[in-house]
Amino acid sequence: MTAPLLAMLLGATTLKVGDQAPDFTLADQEGQPVTLSKALKEGPVILAFFPKAFTPGCTKQNSNFRDKYVEVEQKGAQVFGISTDTEATQKKFKAEYRLPYALLSDPDGKVARQYSGTMPLLGVANRANFVIGQDGKIAKIVEGSDAIDPNAAIASCPLRRKG
Repeated sequence: MTAPLLAMLLGATTLKVGDQAPDFTLADQEGQPVTLSKALKEGPVILAFFPKAFTPGCTKQNSNFRDKYVEVEQKGAQVFGISTDTEATQKKFKAEYRLPYALLSDPDGKVARQYSGTMPLLGVANRANFVIGQDGKIAKIVEGSDAIDPNAAIASCPLRRKG
């Protein structure tokens, strides 16, 4: 069995640093479409995949990004939290924890499968942070429990290009 096939069966990603990030459009917590390629025109993007809103690890991961968001803004970047939760759940989660960035709903897990992978049987996103430069290339991947701490993702985030 090939490594990519095994990764697919286990719900793990086959993306690596230097790969072109797959483009996607997902609805945010307000039902508004967010397209990665359009967001990248504004600056680098950190995709913060998390399994389930309101669970301890996911709350910590998102709260940590909230608490460090000024550092993200200093790089001219933005964060998008992504899970398989509904738009309504994302809206409540964002409001309750005062998250300064959009939460995207990936109800069928399609984008999660392209990036972080999904947990077998549960179908929820694996925890991972993907840093994507304005050129659309993946600059850093932080997976598993390491993704709860945003410092590595923020440190490796390139500065926004002018013009």
